[in-house]
Amino acid sequence: MIGAVAAGGDGTPRVMVLVDEKSLGTIPTSEVEAIGVRMLSERRVESVDQDMVRANLQRVQQALRGAGDDRGAAALGREFGADVIIVGEAVAKPSARRLADTNLRTYQAVVTLRAVRTDNSVNLASASEDVSVVGLDDVAGSAKALREAGRQAFEALIPQMLEQWNASGAPPRRSPNVAAGRPLDVTVGGVDQVWKLKAIRDVLRGRPQHIEEVTQRSYAQGLAVFRISCRVPVEELAEALVLQPPEGLKLQVVEMTPAALTLRAVEANP
Repeated sequence: MIGAVAAGGDGTPRVMVLVDEKSLGTIPTSEVEAIGVRMLSERRVESVDQDMVRANLQRVQQALRGAGDDRGAAALGREFGADVIIVGEAVAKPSARRLADTNLRTYQAVVTLRAVRTDNSVNLASASEDVSVVGLDDVAGSAKALREAGRQAFEALIPQMLEQWNASGAPPRRSPNVAAGRPLDVTVGGVDQVWKLKAIRDVLRGRPQHIEEVTQRSYAQGLAVFRISCRVPVEELAEALVLQPPEGLKLQVVEMTPAALTLRAVEANP
């Protein structure tokens, strides 16, 4: 199971947690996720909107499998506006045999985590814990082992992560009255004339309450791609652009994700 949390507040990073976690070797579960959320919350870390992650669960799972190196992990964290991403693996399996003259069995869990800065792909901390517990039931025993291994791994990782974050220098925090921008790719189709490209670029740059900065990344075959720093949720930006489009154009929403907004431009009726 995959979980995500974010941190806020002075001097603390925004953190995203992604754990490829399996009980009994193959069954997806969320025991380590729950432990991570709770332990980060104890350090005044707020949970991210889980609906946002669930809505993109398949894509995130695919990205997680490809985030074997620190650069891949950092890129994935940046998509969700994280300063630090914690990626890892967790698996629990029962022993082959019961304990002598009982129905009890030993369950072993291994949890491996690493914390990576998303701005420079530097590895801040890592932890790996191997725990064995005794249980009567396969599901309960595996869950118990995962929780204990996860607790020990996060206990080792979180202090290292925060210490290295502070030592390496956190990005400057904004005034509480100024919303921080999050990276967002805006793709607009139907841009078959240069005047349309300029009109769209101008309307993006003319919304400082929603957008902090705009960079045009490419323009080819009627498709314009911008990278923006967005101050508001993507759905709020989409609504604003649809309701107040560039002069002479209408904008239609094609797709929204936490990291991307796809629009189509059509000429307004005369």
